[in-house]
Amino acid sequence: MREAGQGRRKGAARTPLSRDRVIRTAVAVADEKGTAALTMRAIAQPLGVEAMSLYHHVASRDDILDGMVDAVFSEIALPPHDVDWKSAMRLRAHSVRTVLRSHPWAVGLLDSRARPGPATLRHHDAVIGTLRAGGFSVAMAAHAFSLIDSYLYGFVMQELSLPFNGAAELEDVAGAILRDMPADAYPHLTELAIEHALKPGYDYADEFAFGLALILDALHPDEDARA
Repeated sequence: MREAGQGRRKGAARTPLSRDRVIRTAVAVADEKGTAALTMRAIAQPLGVEAMSLYHHVASRDDILDGMVDAVFSEIALPPHDVDWKSAMRLRAHSVRTVLRSHPWAVGLLDSRARPGPATLRHHDAVIGTLRAGGFSVAMAAHAFSLIDSYLYGFVMQELSLPFNGAAELEDVAGAILRDMPADAYPHLTELAIEHALKPGYDYADEFAFGLALILDALHPDEDARA
């Protein structure tokens, strides 16, 4: 009788299944294994339920992906209101990069959903609102938003695909490449590696700030949209 009572208490203490738990678990599975491994069974297993139980909270795999994208957008800091538009866009861009590095699967999905969730809509509205408050016309706000995010997503995709992580690994990879290259066959590549990438203190992440500054400095809110 005691064991049965203990079993009932354990069952009663179990956290109820909910849409939020399903989505958060799906995000964790994708973080570890990628979206290719994102099956109902893979999501249900860490929740300790049968796959069919998920359908009480989500309609389909697409519904789960919608929720996952919205969960990622909820982690991105909204542009602050107490700074100028350029500073706000810079802070938001660094937040996007940090979040996408935490969820590598998300970079190709952020703007892919036909049914965006509330966090996604709130985020996009805040970015556009910041640009409009900074003096951008509707058309120029659209151009700026597209340009900034094209750079953001592209940089993160390139960053995630690099064969090194950090200065120590970069030194190992670049050193091996230099050793295997024929002497003097690629002088400009050798020069860049030795005089730039392998210099003490080099961090590939600095390239992100450099490119972002160029883009933000090139945008001017007082310009009208041009054909």
